Amino acid sequence: MNQEELFKIALTTDPAQIGHHVQGGYMTGIYPISDDLKVIGPAFTIRLPGTDNAMLYYAMKKAPKGSVVVIDRMGNKTIAAVGEMVVQSAKVLGLAGIIVDGPNTDTRSIRALNFPLFSTGRACVTNTFKGLDGEYGVPINCGGCVVRPGDIVYGDIDGVICAPADRFEELVKTAKKMDENEVKWRENFAKGRYVDDFVNLDQLVNIGIKGAIADLSKIKK
Repeated sequence: MNQEELFKIALTTDPAQIGHHVQGGYMTGIYPISDDLKVIGPAFTIRLPGTDNAMLYYAMKKAPKGSVVVIDRMGNKTIAAVGEMVVQSAKVLGLAGIIVDGPNTDTRSIRALNFPLFSTGRACVTNTFKGLDGEYGVPINCGGCVVRPGDIVYGDIDGVICAPADRFEELVKTAKKMDENEVKWRENFAKGRYVDDFVNLDQLVNIGIKGAIADLSKIKK
């Protein structure tokens, strides 16, 4: 399955469904600028410290079309690196979205563009051009999640997950199976049935507890 087909299928499920099976691949505190936005694509990583945006504009030109720019602000939660002009530039370059571990500015203007921007919040203090520092195409930390160039990022109203490209198809297939199971759950709820009417909770819990105790008993003192 090619990547375009895979992303189309992924967009019919949710990041939260895939998130059941992604450990350590969730970006904390990063959400879309508008609730209905989704973003998916291979990560193009940028590390952007301080108050300088020169590297951001320079690096975005290097990003392949369809990439999602993922920006590590290195702990800066006060100054916005992304505003309308950055988003307009990303659209011109054919990028799929921007995820920044920091605030954005120009919120109303960006919402009108309907471009997938995910950030930690809003700010009215912004970066300027200085040409001081930054790098791209390196592993970064975004929202407490390690993101490597080419990792697949997928986000919606509930947040953003990140997974290695070679695992993403498997994760999507698993998520789609869970979607099918949830249809059955909803049908049972509509009939007034509780979870343990169609899932053996007693067995799961008791076996789980007994199994844990058995494992503990094997530990040498």
